[in-house]
Amino acid sequence: MLARKHYGVAALLALTVVATSFSVAHADTAKDLQVAGRALTFLENGPTGKVVLGVVFDPSKPASVSEKNAVMAAIGGGMSAGAVTLTAKPVEAGAVGGVSGVDALYVTTGVNVGAAAKAKKLITIGSDTACATSGACVMSVSADPKVEIVVNRAAAAAVGAVFKAAFRMMIREV
Repeated sequence: MLARKHYGVAALLALTVVATSFSVAHADTAKDLQVAGRALTFLENGPTGKVVLGVVFDPSKPASVSEKNAVMAAIGGGMSAGAVTLTAKPVEAGAVGGVSGVDALYVTTGVNVGAAAKAKKLITIGSDTACATSGACVMSVSADPKVEIVVNRAAAAAVGAVFKAAFRMMIREV
């Protein structure tokens, strides 16, 4: 009887490891960043050339730190995305109000810097759709399983972001 219990615990543990591995592999940070970089080029008077993306994270949240590390690793010394080359700069969530030298902010999941980013007139991008639908981010991007871009109209207006008409036909606005 005890052996069966151990097999059950081992099977549950193995299933948890497989499920966790699948969810981590499911998100493709590099693809999401490619979509984000290309989306920035659809801004009226949008950036070209080198674009510094501030990667906002909360050091007290391990998932946020992990996502920041994945974004920083994916961008490395520079990631070409259409007409822009993304570079990254880590930014602690509490420091967004004083951040300088960034063109946009990539907000890790579970972090909300909406008010501080709006005050700085910075576009915020996240990989979590809830970030855009709640208004905490201007835009959310996801490339897996298919490309999905959600733009929050009110958040975009608050930072003065105007997207070209061709782009607006390819996205979902909330």
